[in-house]
Amino acid sequence: MNEETPRVRRGEATRATILRAARERFAADGYERATIRAIAADAGVDPALVMRYYGNKEGLFAAAAEFDLRVPDLTAIPHKGVGAALVEHFMTRWEDDDILKALLRTAATNDIAAARLREVFATQIAPKLDAVCEDGKSTAQRAGLVASQLMGFAFCRYILKLPPVAGMKRADAVKWLAPTVQRYLLGEKPG
Repeated sequence: MNEETPRVRRGEATRATILRAARERFAADGYERATIRAIAADAGVDPALVMRYYGNKEGLFAAAAEFDLRVPDLTAIPHKGVGAALVEHFMTRWEDDDILKALLRTAATNDIAAARLREVFATQIAPKLDAVCEDGKSTAQRAGLVASQLMGFAFCRYILKLPPVAGMKRADAVKWLAPTVQRYLLGEKPG
């Protein structure tokens, strides 16, 4: 058993190296252009080893797209500040995580990436939003509208780099987006 420990550690280190290379490559090239060969070269391993650990490109992408959005406990924030806190949090996440940008870029054309993004929404975002929404019947709609606002903004700012949106100061973007997100979460349901 002691003889396997160094091998297990090397295997874990190799997996981590491959995953790091995959995240960087997917972030730089997107899903469609990134190749197993390029990722393996970046990691300094044989492409067959990548396939052994992750099965295929889809499996590797799914592993590379594993992340924790670290959505804050919105119930701990005064109600009037929830929209601003959520916008601030997501702007930080988009700015600090290239794989999140790659996932957004790729989700438009790739079913696996879209499914992964939906899974992140369902497991990490929706429950946090559900905790602050006051009318349980429309929580899913409210959460969907919040997601459309935040992801639409992120797509325009970080993927398309639409000049008026990409050039906005962060504080101004928060001032524009927060009231809408706030209304989606806590405003009266339309008649």
